[in-house]
Amino acid sequence: MLIDSHCHIDLMDYEKLGGDPDTAVAYAHENGISHMLCVSVNLEQYPNMLNTIDEMPNVFASVGVHPNEQDGLDPSVEQLVELADNKKVVAIGETGLDYFRSEGDLEWQRDRFRRHIEAAKQTGKPLIIHSREAKEDTIKLLQEENAQDIGGVMHCFAEDWEMAQQAMDLNFYISFSGIVTFKSAKTLQDVAKRVPLDRMLVETDSPWLAPMPFRGKTNQPAYVKYVAETIAELRNDSVDSIATATTENFFRLFDSAKP
Repeated sequence: MLIDSHCHIDLMDYEKLGGDPDTAVAYAHENGISHMLCVSVNLEQYPNMLNTIDEMPNVFASVGVHPNEQDGLDPSVEQLVELADNKKVVAIGETGLDYFRSEGDLEWQRDRFRRHIEAAKQTGKPLIIHSREAKEDTIKLLQEENAQDIGGVMHCFAEDWEMAQQAMDLNFYISFSGIVTFKSAKTLQDVAKRVPLDRMLVETDSPWLAPMPFRGKTNQPAYVKYVAETIAELRNDSVDSIATATTENFFRLFDSAKP
């Protein structure tokens, strides 16, 4: 049994995949993926996301605004707390810092990040962190805001061992996506070998970042098994061991998703 700890079922291109969200979830179940976490990127699409997964057993949600989203609603702490009051919502995010796509004075990103951390503390729901080319500021802000009090996951981790250690010291899990299957991802593969099994999650971030052998195509939750297989190979471990550990970790972190 595996869990896709980060996907975007509502944003997938079903013309390319064939079928619809129910088809994708059924296909994931057929491939041994028992649970999925559908992650919010903005509040304009949030109601549709919840509606899409409402009747899907074992598919959960988060609420938050991606750090690159600039044109839509920028929520207050109070709004995030209110929206998180839903039986499907088990996390706050995705939130964080992205200096790759955004330029100029990015204090607005840091301010939004702080609000998400405070909402996570108030709701008791862990954080889903997006960090790209902002590792120093991400760690600094997490430290300043005492994010270790609530913890969470560094989603789609693509940095080095130093950042992984700093994040784990702050009570965060490290989640690996299809990037770890890419031949060029040597630094990340080294991290995957070294992260303790009890601090690891796996994800697809679908519809993006499809793992080998589907690189460049539309990703989907079923493909998380290829991430687990690659990590098992890197660690000279079994897929069953990776699956068991990451499943236990998922329910330890997102405890409101427990059966």
